[in-house]
Amino acid sequence: MRSVLSLLPLAAFALAQQHQVAIKEDNIQPVRPLVQEAISLLGFGTWRLTDNTSEAVSWAIQTGYRHIDCAAAYGNEREVGEGIRDGLAKTGLSRDDLWITSKLWNDQHDPKKVEAAIDASIEKLGVGYLNLYLMHWSVAQNAIGLNYIDYLDTWEAMEDLVDKGKTHHIGVANFSPHEIKEVLKHSKSHPPQVHQMELHPYLQQADFVKWHQDHNIHVTAYSPFAGTNPVYGPGDDAPTPLLNNSVIKEIAKDRDCTPAQVAIMWGLTRGTSVIPKSSHKEYITENLYSLQCILEEEDLKKIHKLGKEHFRFNNPAASWGVPLYEDLEDSLGEHKEHS
Repeated sequence: MRSVLSLLPLAAFALAQQHQVAIKEDNIQPVRPLVQEAISLLGFGTWRLTDNTSEAVSWAIQTGYRHIDCAAAYGNEREVGEGIRDGLAKTGLSRDDLWITSKLWNDQHDPKKVEAAIDASIEKLGVGYLNLYLMHWSVAQNAIGLNYIDYLDTWEAMEDLVDKGKTHHIGVANFSPHEIKEVLKHSKSHPPQVHQMELHPYLQQADFVKWHQDHNIHVTAYSPFAGTNPVYGPGDDAPTPLLNNSVIKEIAKDRDCTPAQVAIMWGLTRGTSVIPKSSHKEYITENLYSLQCILEEEDLKKIHKLGKEHFRFNNPAASWGVPLYEDLEDSLGEHKEHS
């Protein structure tokens, strides 16, 4: 297995910059030209990052990551911000060298609260502005209940954030096909440019990914290792943990990569950005060097067959009492065979 820690961070940075995708401005609806930016396909996730958060984020930046994915709901934006400042100081980089994403949580969907919500994230992160702000779910909730605010009303307030310079881009996460189409239909000047969703070899959602590509909406894949986070509690019918899957391990051995690198590179080859998370320096560096893990066509065909699992790990529909992921694979936990 490759000793990734022996590789120079500068080389990793160069590799990371070679794998970027421009956020297209020519979406379905005409939009004013925004700042032309590129989102690094390999990002650093911060969900459930609770141990040595600041140190992990700083190390990620020092190693070469330029895309940091955050959210108010993660409860660690202040610590992430400390890591960002430390990483920038140690690399001599500036804020503008990073792509920072955060997300609007369900209890802030009231259009009157949206601006205050992004301001709070910007202040905690200490970044001045966001590159991307996502509506975390289509579900609004507070003491009154769930879905008491239409997500389209929330989206209208999200569009104002771009005009006010709070964020350069806006998008959504965890939306169904109907919901994302409704947002596109009702957007006034800033259609969603990014959709973040659960994607991994056990939940490939190829048709949905292709639909986004056809409509110039970039896709970010979370949970690239398929439910390794203990919060999921996948149950007895869950497939073999992805990083222990014999197919993934065999490919990793053949390509002189680690199973994690194979999983990440599979996502990158699809044109999606991928945001693995770790609090361990060795794994953070290992994940970055997925960019050197070259998969062959035969490998991709083998991984494609794992899609028959259709296993979705993150589905709070039952606990929230609302339908989610309608018309998508495993929306009801049925794990249907891949056609």
